[in-house]
Amino acid sequence: MAHAAHQIAPALLASVVGICHSSLENPVSFLKYRESHPMPFATVNSVAVYYESTGNGEPMVLVHGSWGDHHNWDPVVPLLSQSFQVVTFDRRGHSQSQTGTGQGSFAEDADDLAALIEQLELAPAHVVGNSGGAAIALRLAGKRPDLCRSLVVHEPPLIGLLEARPEFEALLGGFSARVGAVVELLRAGQTQAAAERFVETVAFGPGAWSTLPRPIRETFIRNAPTFLDESNDPEGLKLDLSSLAAFDRPSLVTTGTESPPFFKPITEAVAEALPSSTFHTFEGAGHVPHLSHPEVYAQSLSRFCREACSRSVAPKRAALK
Repeated sequence: MAHAAHQIAPALLASVVGICHSSLENPVSFLKYRESHPMPFATVNSVAVYYESTGNGEPMVLVHGSWGDHHNWDPVVPLLSQSFQVVTFDRRGHSQSQTGTGQGSFAEDADDLAALIEQLELAPAHVVGNSGGAAIALRLAGKRPDLCRSLVVHEPPLIGLLEARPEFEALLGGFSARVGAVVELLRAGQTQAAAERFVETVAFGPGAWSTLPRPIRETFIRNAPTFLDESNDPEGLKLDLSSLAAFDRPSLVTTGTESPPFFKPITEAVAEALPSSTFHTFEGAGHVPHLSHPEVYAQSLSRFCREACSRSVAPKRAALK
């Protein structure tokens, strides 16, 4: 995602700093609040998963991408929780949730998501995923459509869908090389160096690491081993699009104008595979619009869930106004 880093980094980094400061502005009060409010965990598939629930209304579950945790959604939770019961959680191997044993996978994450929705009695829920979280949400939609009221996915990194597209060979080669360098550092046990390289060559751009608040840097470092686990999953960046053919719930597939160019054909292929999809482009946003453009993102998401779910079937490949 370095292609768009210079364009979105200032706004995105400001959002990240804002997230950090919102919880650390008064650390004493924050710690007292945590002491008086026991942290909720759900045991799903033998793993303790940390989650938070905010607001009332139809359930909406937000699934974060790689390296991060439930705090990735902090800018939009207050906005979405005005109309929905918003549930965020740390995926297994991320921050406060336990790490499983053996080789992890997005398929395993999808099973965790299904178990969490069932255990918290949220079904059917609006399921929202960003990046790797979008790949997980799509797997849930294909396997357990009964758990979904609607589906919203932003730029799943399913580069396997472009393997037969020669026009993307050079671009994907450069991307794979940058990610490969991160993976090699992780295999060597250099988690901090790997996190820094990921931030500066894949996520944000050169010089970004030193501008991130310390707690955010620590989150990247803490969750780095799980990214290595994900990189060892041979099916992680692939998806059998035929698995989505039976998903007849309303779905919103989105991309950003400032994202690396390979995300648009990926999202278009996903939208085409979903029988009742709406496609939307966030102008001026990149890979994480919930961080860089939280108000616009939350408004679009809320409007879609209200309007699309008032109909039994959404128009094929409709455009979100």
